[in-house]
Amino acid sequence: MLRCLLGSRRRAAAVVAFWVLIAGLLAGVAPALESVEDNASANLPPAASDSMKARDLVRAQLPGQDATPAVIVVHGEGTAAAASTGQAVARITSALSGTARPGQVASVISTVTAPEAAAELVSRDGGAQLVIVPMTGSPSDKSFQNAVDKVRALAADRAGPTEVAVTGPAGIATDTVKVFGGGDKVMLLATVLLVLVILLAIYRSPLMALVPLLAVGVAMRVSQATGALLADAGIITVSSQTASIMTVLLFGVGTDYALIITARYREALLDEPDRPRAMRTAVRRTAESVLASASTIVLAMVALLVAASPALHGFGPYFALGVAVMALVAFTFIPALVLLLGGRVFWPGGIEKAAERSRGAGVWHRIAALVARAPVRVVTAVVALLVVMSAGLLGYQESFNTLSGFRAATESERGQRLVQEEFGPGEIAPGTVVVRSRHDLRSTTAPADIAAALADADHVGRVGERPRFGEDGTTVFYDVVLDLDPYSSKALDAIGPIQEAARAAADRAGVEDATVLVGGETARNADIRSALDRDTTLVALLVLAIVAAVLVLLLRSLLAPLYLVATLILSFLATLGATTFFTVTVLGDEGIGNRVTAYIFVFLVALGVDYNIFIMSRFKQELRTLPPARAISTALTRTGGVVSSAGLILAATFAVLMTQPIRELFQFGFAMAFGVLLDTFLIRPLLVPAVVRLLGDHALWPTRPRRKTPPAPAVAPPTAGAAVPTGRLLRAFTWIAVAEACTWAGLLIGMYFKYVPKTTELGVRIFGMLHGAAFIAYVLLTMLVAIRLKWRLGRTTLFALLAAVPPFMTVAFEAWARRTGRLAEPVPAPHPAPSSGRMSRSPEEAGA
Repeated sequence: MLRCLLGSRRRAAAVVAFWVLIAGLLAGVAPALESVEDNASANLPPAASDSMKARDLVRAQLPGQDATPAVIVVHGEGTAAAASTGQAVARITSALSGTARPGQVASVISTVTAPEAAAELVSRDGGAQLVIVPMTGSPSDKSFQNAVDKVRALAADRAGPTEVAVTGPAGIATDTVKVFGGGDKVMLLATVLLVLVILLAIYRSPLMALVPLLAVGVAMRVSQATGALLADAGIITVSSQTASIMTVLLFGVGTDYALIITARYREALLDEPDRPRAMRTAVRRTAESVLASASTIVLAMVALLVAASPALHGFGPYFALGVAVMALVAFTFIPALVLLLGGRVFWPGGIEKAAERSRGAGVWHRIAALVARAPVRVVTAVVALLVVMSAGLLGYQESFNTLSGFRAATESERGQRLVQEEFGPGEIAPGTVVVRSRHDLRSTTAPADIAAALADADHVGRVGERPRFGEDGTTVFYDVVLDLDPYSSKALDAIGPIQEAARAAADRAGVEDATVLVGGETARNADIRSALDRDTTLVALLVLAIVAAVLVLLLRSLLAPLYLVATLILSFLATLGATTFFTVTVLGDEGIGNRVTAYIFVFLVALGVDYNIFIMSRFKQELRTLPPARAISTALTRTGGVVSSAGLILAATFAVLMTQPIRELFQFGFAMAFGVLLDTFLIRPLLVPAVVRLLGDHALWPTRPRRKTPPAPAVAPPTAGAAVPTGRLLRAFTWIAVAEACTWAGLLIGMYFKYVPKTTELGVRIFGMLHGAAFIAYVLLTMLVAIRLKWRLGRTTLFALLAAVPPFMTVAFEAWARRTGRLAEPVPAPHPAPSSGRMSRSPEEAGA
């Protein structure tokens, strides 16, 4: 394949032309990525959560209540504040009810149109009033945003001497789009300029510095076009945050791969003057580590599909696509473009100087000497420093407030602050308690009893005066306002007790089989928090398992993945601790964004392991001719400069996210930049080599170093007895395989006797335990034999698939028993009544 693609400059030109053609064709047929972005679903809880069921019930039972409201806050000052506020509200109501109003304005609710609602629309001192303007249409549409801007203009024009601000879900959604839209172009330009400057400093050649940027441009165009096509077809989802992070991810990963490949190319030129042959050697020698790196990132992103939270579930596929395309471009486009440019690519220094720099700088020789001289002290010092950084986690807390995350002044944030000051903290996001029964509740005392119980519940500021009933009277809706900041952790904790209080009141009132749900922004955030806590743990374990599996296959070792994964965990804890200390303690952020921790873990582990892969892969290669101590020193000196340069670029590209006026992106950018630098300049050059130095010949256990040249003539040649361990492994493998087959057969027999005649389950459980133990032993021994005998990936995969046959056969057997009636189908649990949400959309639903 390498000869076919990189055999000559003509073939290299064909490869470059192929990628340019593909990028152009996809760009021509794909829709614009912005037109298919979904910024709503990523900010919602799982569809099966109570708050989403409550939202659906509101939409079904209260038609017209799903409009997106703009909340106009009118605040007067001075002794005549109440009078001036009332006059301003009358003028604003008239303007928004007239013919000049935007077409998206469905109605106007104020003290003018609904004087009976004055208790809820007027502040305690009368100096402030609310005007609710339900608006139709999708907040992601430009026409909707223009309508909100027109409402703001009309309100400001009619305000007179009063202060006016438009907030609420409609205002927040519009401001979010503006905040995001203003930063994307700045971020892209800053990323390009920053990467170009660093590449010029590294390569000292303008053409070589442009090669990675051109490759990233091609990969980004192909990824964005393909992602837009898939999103338009409903296969994946892409949000504004996803698109922003993808930009810096491709720049960082793409330049990393370019640095690794071109560094090996320069090194190969020391011994091979023929440039195409030297490039093929470089690609072949870097293929294993780059493929392992890309596979780790792609699999880690795909692992997010197991999450129930839309914020995590939809996050990974687009990134997996981008990294996979970038890896293909790195293996084909980058080498082909370098060959096509010929010797001019190293201008003005020339090929000789470029090749000589591949021997490694003097600083890395000194670091290698330090690690070799005092590995115990190096390990102790680095681990102690990481533990100290982790202490910042003592101030860790999460934030669910969208507006507090804007690092730019917005009208919606100003309006929210006015509402909190004049009406109380909970008024900015009231909730809805939904109670549903099988019978009509309108003629009973249950609605009043439930309302009284809700009013007495902890942290409930007030309950709406009149509960609303659904069309058939079986569903009743209560507006509930908390006396807490609705985005605080205490407010999220209060949702469960409020739900229990309503359920207990319904039981006391004799409501049979009552379904009680809580909707609204606070309830949604509580469901998001629960789902994220559960998913983060699941995804973390799965990502660590994926990383460990890739390292096992790459290094043919069972021990190395353990201490390498341990360094990744330490790096994550130190990074999160430092991020918490800097952003929350020093900068005063309300908390860490609720999804940021999961994102940091997935990206930092998936990208941080790359540098371990690069150095350990080179260490394994050097072990063929050198003892372990010299092998790790050589690996460190040869990879030190290029890997550090790659880490510096990756950290710099993530740091560009700190220019974004969004808290989550700022925190994520800081954490990734800090964590990558930690991995690049502390974990990879000091901690990992020191651990390898301490383990010596056992660093890649059970693989032992096998050098091509004997270390000394006095050592006796290997005897026939050297094959004994391999023979023992094969015999043990055979016996375990036999035991697996026997227990599999026994389990099937036991299942047959369970499902066909009458028998106890004891025998089945015994067979199941034996079967499970044999299955686990079979898989572990298969991996051990594969590592010991250096099986190729295909052979190892074949045996792994064979090991998976027995459990799938038992599942198939049980399915057959159920289909033929030998085993009764499980009785389905009763379905809860459909449920609902708030009367109006939240900022998250509205596109925030």
